[in-house]
Amino acid sequence: MKSSFAVVERRAEHAVKFFYSHLFWHNPGVRALFPDSLHDMERQRDRLFAALTHVIARLDDETLGPYLRDLGRDHRKFLVRPEHYAAVGASLLAALAETSGAAWTPSVEKAWAEAYQVMADAMTAGADASVDPPWWDAEVVRHLQYGADIGVLTLRPHAPFPYLPGQYTSVSSERLPTTWRTYSIGNAPRPDGTLDLHVSRVDRGRLSTTLVRETRPGDMLRLGAAGGQLTFRREDRPVSLIAAGTGWAPIRALLEDLAERPPDQDVRLFVVARDGAHLYDRPLIDAYAARCGWLAVTYITPAPGRHRNQATDRLATALGHRGLWPDQDVYLSGPPQFVDETAHLLQELGARPGRLFHDAVPAHGHGYGERPLGFGEWFLNRPAPHWLDPSARAPREY
Repeated sequence: MKSSFAVVERRAEHAVKFFYSHLFWHNPGVRALFPDSLHDMERQRDRLFAALTHVIARLDDETLGPYLRDLGRDHRKFLVRPEHYAAVGASLLAALAETSGAAWTPSVEKAWAEAYQVMADAMTAGADASVDPPWWDAEVVRHLQYGADIGVLTLRPHAPFPYLPGQYTSVSSERLPTTWRTYSIGNAPRPDGTLDLHVSRVDRGRLSTTLVRETRPGDMLRLGAAGGQLTFRREDRPVSLIAAGTGWAPIRALLEDLAERPPDQDVRLFVVARDGAHLYDRPLIDAYAARCGWLAVTYITPAPGRHRNQATDRLATALGHRGLWPDQDVYLSGPPQFVDETAHLLQELGARPGRLFHDAVPAHGHGYGERPLGFGEWFLNRPAPHWLDPSARAPREY
């Protein structure tokens, strides 16, 4: 399987397009379950290959079973039924056969068919075993807007919505029912059950635009089950929290929880913002710093008139001056490239990889606002694939 998939990876674009063409041609009713926009379907194609890459890389990993069961549980929100797994399997095998060339032998086909059945059975079992609803309906009860492109939405789920501080949820709007995106929850659990989503509108981000500019109190959203690993580990070590942009949301949730149950060690908070609008919660942060003797805060922003990338340069300087990173637990949240670069920098400064906590949300295939490459450009200068992590449900729009 791995050798044949290595061949398919070199023709990934063709394989994924062939798969969806085959699936929709032979099962036209399935098309309604997928986004209707070309841009969102491009993302969906990325997610398919991400799932395959994830599975192939972990064929012998004991974490694969739980991952598949969680994936099956989560796919209920897409209205996936057992018969859809058979349709997907047939189209997947057809796409693999089409793009594997001479590597597609009867034994390879048999191995893939058996492996897919194991995957489908695990996902079906995960869906059947879940006691949670496929999604939670939630009413928007407040909408705060900061500048033109940042919104904080307060939601009241109609049923209890379980989550831990630092986790995220996938979100869909009645205006875009087949589009789901992942957003971090910006508060620790409250007695009234409400929760906040911090949304930064991105170019070509249909859902983020809808949530920031069009959603109003009284509108209904759907929430998928909470997930993510950015939850606090109460160890007897000092802690650094580093947030950029609306990646502040899960860090705020952690900070709320820490304020209720103060830690034994000092906590240092770094807040990175590319402009003033992204410091919308500064009054709250300052209040925490004044009230909590264990908390020290550093704001990182570009100098007036300077490019926003200067903020990350200033962060690198501040982190370099901090020191003692081997003794720290570090929690990172923000755009994928920021998290990757900051985690790499911290490891160079001595931070231990096992003490760097962040959710894996790789960068998109091509950035929002960029012109997609034409076929000739793509063929002559093919970009490195940035397959989306399917365990993150959907790309997060910071």
